[in-house]
Amino acid sequence: MIRRNAWLPTVFNDFFDNDFMPRANATAPAINVIETADDYTVELAAPGLKKEDFNVNINEDGNLVVKMEKKQEQTQDDKRAHYLRREFNYTKFEQTLLLPDDVEKAKIAARVEHGVLTVTLPKTEQARTKVERQIEIG
Repeated sequence: MIRRNAWLPTVFNDFFDNDFMPRANATAPAINVIETADDYTVELAAPGLKKEDFNVNINEDGNLVVKMEKKQEQTQDDKRAHYLRREFNYTKFEQTLLLPDDVEKAKIAARVEHGVLTVTLPKTEQARTKVERQIEIG
């Protein structure tokens, strides 16, 4: 068991917790990807978030980018004690997904329901009708 001393400066945390060495316990929303004959469905767990907290777009490289950002401030004011207490809660997440070539990008749709962001990626008509035939060897 590794024991950490509370007196160690946070400079060590800043050194180890960066883009090159992310925290091992950093959490990101769970993502499911489902494929059917007609489309792909991406589900992202987002409990407590609303559609206003999301930004879903296709970037210049043709990839799907899902961003979520939630700022929440709770203030509690007690007149008897003459103090003000604030609690800040900030959540930010960004994920880029490479889209398969058979996705019809103009018809991608997204919705948030029951704490899940669902992005539907319809397949192109050509991808839906699979060409199956016997090829004669000459």
